[in-house]
Amino acid sequence: MSENKLKSVASFAVPLVALIIPKEWYPIENLTVIEHRVIALFFLAATLWMTEIIPIYATSILIIVLELITISSSGLHVLIKNAGTPAFGDVIPYQEIMNTFSSPIILLFLGGFFLAMASTKYRLDQNLARVLLKPFGKNPTHIIMGLMIITAFFSMFMSNTATTAMMLSIVAPVLLYFDQKDPGKIGLALCIPLAANIGGLGTPIGTPPNALALKYLTGLDAIGFGQWMSFGVPFVIILLAIAWYLLVRMFPPDMKEVSLDIKGEFLKTPKAMIVYATFCLTILLWLFDFVHGMNSYTVAMIPVGVFLSFNIINKEDLKRISWDVLWLVSGGIALGLALAKSGLAEHLVTSIPFNDFSPFVIIVLTALLSALMANFMSNTATANLLLPIIATIGVTVVSLEPLGGSKMLVLGTALAASLGMALPISTPPNALAHATGVIQTKDMMKIGLIVGCIGLLLVFLTLYILKLVNFL
Repeated sequence: MSENKLKSVASFAVPLVALIIPKEWYPIENLTVIEHRVIALFFLAATLWMTEIIPIYATSILIIVLELITISSSGLHVLIKNAGTPAFGDVIPYQEIMNTFSSPIILLFLGGFFLAMASTKYRLDQNLARVLLKPFGKNPTHIIMGLMIITAFFSMFMSNTATTAMMLSIVAPVLLYFDQKDPGKIGLALCIPLAANIGGLGTPIGTPPNALALKYLTGLDAIGFGQWMSFGVPFVIILLAIAWYLLVRMFPPDMKEVSLDIKGEFLKTPKAMIVYATFCLTILLWLFDFVHGMNSYTVAMIPVGVFLSFNIINKEDLKRISWDVLWLVSGGIALGLALAKSGLAEHLVTSIPFNDFSPFVIIVLTALLSALMANFMSNTATANLLLPIIATIGVTVVSLEPLGGSKMLVLGTALAASLGMALPISTPPNALAHATGVIQTKDMMKIGLIVGCIGLLLVFLTLYILKLVNFL
């Protein structure tokens, strides 16, 4: 049997077995029919996201459709006719499942996409790269530093994938000037995906796991855009500096001078000026949300309204938005909703004696599991699967409360999910860089594992400091 066929069989066999096994056989007492179905849906999402026999965004849509049919108030009549009985459990209102398509998290991402698209269309990103790289001169190690800083900055507000594609297009001609055996060539190509992965940690919209974490950080645990950046940006700066140092030591360039020729100038058209002003205004409003009172979701809609009103983003541009990312995130939210509303997440957590475990062990193990999974599957899929359960553990386990409870666990899991960067399949930036043909998997794994492990230690240090200053 071919590998693809084996993956296909496994992807559907695992959830089918989970559904066929009598619910009494599960090590969870009084499991309801609804919870039993959610377990099968969870395994279906996990196996499909891991094997990717269908696109990962298609898996998200499939999960939403199956939830609507099997566990919603508008489900297939024969499947929900016993709803409300103790053995069957309560169905989920279909409106709540459908509302995942218009979750504030989705709109936050949409605002980020509009900013990124307008910046690219009016060459704001390329011109900023040209201006910001100028001070770094022609020394290869300094240029690598400059490229990493700029890539990380863009990744805080733009799609990591789009940022990587743009920055690789800038360095592609330069790579041709390097000798085939020059280690610096590998370092130059690797610095872009590394910086893109790290930079996304700096803001709530930098990477999907961050935005998904906000879904579980509500009420007293809520974190504003500026608050996230208050610890996210220092985290990025420190890890970026470490990654740069490791890169230039592990792949020291033989060339003494490199010339980056980025042409262009800032546009001065009325529409370009609107883009520049809106970009600055949106970031400022995100940073100072504690002053004006609008949350990050509301602010994210400002560029959407402005750019559409002035025809800066037109209907052709709308077709190029990364809708697949929005579908992927909405599927994760729907899966989390099913786990929470069915009662399965709480039921599962109470069935395992987490209160007997050391709270430090729980924090370390959840972060390690998140980082490990993210190396072998999408970091978004990892966050989608883990965060609903992690959030429930944080609320349920009493011993975690003095350390920050759910807020501590959710933050640690989300940050760790973005540290999976050891393989070409780990993140889209890695895949794009690997496609240049300059980087071998062993090179990416070597630097990715080291930076990922150091990043995990930095996550624990960050959480400890946040607890000391009463942030958690």
